[in-house]
Amino acid sequence: MNRDKPKVAFICVHNSCRSQIAEALGKHFAGDVFESFSAGTETKPQINQDAVRLIKDIYGIDMEKTQYSKLLTDIPEVDVVVKMGCNVVCPYLPAAYTEDWGLDDPTGKSDEEFKEIIDTIEMKVKELKRRIQDNKR
Repeated sequence: MNRDKPKVAFICVHNSCRSQIAEALGKHFAGDVFESFSAGTETKPQINQDAVRLIKDIYGIDMEKTQYSKLLTDIPEVDVVVKMGCNVVCPYLPAAYTEDWGLDDPTGKSDEEFKEIIDTIEMKVKELKRRIQDNKR
């Protein structure tokens, strides 16, 4: 990884829910350590509205102001790829390091189930931040 902040891509198929949450929380909690992007192999016309509502309620972040559904080709080359957990084959994006968080898609589920996924993403973003910081030492 270069001396600049590494670029991290959170990827899934539709880039409308989990990867968007991870991008928002990456910017919020780890923007000082890495740049966050999200993308997918397909796009949706809008970010999942439950995700938008809950991220706004919990963190005061309006994802619709700063983010939109993007294709893998819409983001710059990245250093780290985090797959959200695809129930089908995850998209491929070249990177120096790749990991899979194996998260269930909360789309259409209750707010409680959504919040569990959001909490897990927050924890994993903070853990990734710590690992990247430790790696730079």
